[in-house]
Amino acid sequence: MNTKPIVGIVSPCYNEALVLPETSAQINAVLADLAARNLISEKSFAVFIDDGSKDQTWSIIEQQARQLAHIKGLKLAGNVGHQKALLAGLITFKDEADALISIDADLQDDVRVIEDMIVKFKSGTDVVYGVRKERVTDTFFKRNTALLFYRLMKIMKVNIIYNHADYRLCSQRVLNALSEFGEVNLFLRGIIPSIGFRSDVVYYDRLERFAGESKYPFRKMAAFAWNGVTSFSNYPLKLVTIVGFVIFFFCLLMTGYALFALYTGNVVPGWLSTVLPMYFLGGVQLFCFGIIGEYIGKIYSEVKQRPRYFIDKRVD
Repeated sequence: MNTKPIVGIVSPCYNEALVLPETSAQINAVLADLAARNLISEKSFAVFIDDGSKDQTWSIIEQQARQLAHIKGLKLAGNVGHQKALLAGLITFKDEADALISIDADLQDDVRVIEDMIVKFKSGTDVVYGVRKERVTDTFFKRNTALLFYRLMKIMKVNIIYNHADYRLCSQRVLNALSEFGEVNLFLRGIIPSIGFRSDVVYYDRLERFAGESKYPFRKMAAFAWNGVTSFSNYPLKLVTIVGFVIFFFCLLMTGYALFALYTGNVVPGWLSTVLPMYFLGGVQLFCFGIIGEYIGKIYSEVKQRPRYFIDKRVD
């Protein structure tokens, strides 16, 4: 292991003009400090990926790249989403560093644990996950929906790290393995643990957002969670079969009840046996068709094999 590895920090940005000057300054200071203490190479860098921002994000990235020694920039041709923007940075710069660290631009992930990640990497660890100690900064709603998300992933047999988002270090050989994944429906929190190799975790307290607004409201978080489930588990399809058996058993009970009610004369003949199964089975069928349609839609996206992103500009 190189005693002074080249380390790159990759941060996707979408409309982060308010926070970006502070983020780049803090990360640049961390890299300069680690290089001064001979923990990493002076060639180490941070790259900010502009994911089709509509504000001044790219102009700030260009300005910071000119003023700060360790800052680089990558501009995508359009908005492709957080996961694809992150992948663009990882794949583009994987051959220029011994390891890459992914981190969000909002400064909620504590940059001070970057040193801990590098120490574990230098000891032979290929993946180091940044894991939150607790969720005291979250609202009651967000904290409980997050817990529900991880429990759902566990039920669906999706291999992810509890309380880990996208704050992680990956060695070059992990990144080379990641580049072989050609899927369009990206869920890096599930893909990277599935690669294998030696891994470890560092724990940190998640901070308040420095400025700006979250780019992941509930609607996007719910879509992200559903994408993770359907990208890594066929359990919902198995659930359709389970629901079918439950309905069959329920219908047997309803048949017995309908015959008993008809015999006692408590209902209008034919009403119970017609209306209840019709509404119940209709709703279940729509539910099952929706799940099957979701998987068919993913197959449709994958078989087209369209490029996941296009790079517009790069600044070093």
